[in-house]
Amino acid sequence: MDVLKTLQTQLATFASERDWDQFHTPKNLAMALSGEVGELVERFQWLTSEQSERDALSDEDIRAIEEEMADVLLYLLRLADRLRVDMAAASRNKLRLNAEKYPIAEAKGNAVKYSRRDK
Repeated sequence: MDVLKTLQTQLATFASERDWDQFHTPKNLAMALSGEVGELVERFQWLTSEQSERDALSDEDIRAIEEEMADVLLYLLRLADRLRVDMAAASRNKLRLNAEKYPIAEAKGNAVKYSRRDK
């Protein structure tokens, strides 16, 4: 079993043991996910690009960021579980679509959003 599926199973068990499935509706999970993303973003608010790099952050900052990242991942996986989405397959598919949308020859070193309408 892959890591994401294992985590999904562990989360489902964790929620079930606490009778939280009644609260873990897709809507509620999406809202909780949004809140956790906000908490992650808050860790970087007002930092310069240089200050946001790992080498510039304290060990305490890194630990806090890791916890927020884990919260985001766990809520996302719980949402995927409730919607029966295979996140590994969905991610592989999205990566393939992005490779088609952003070919290396046109996107390399370019931060401008690629649009096929410009062709």
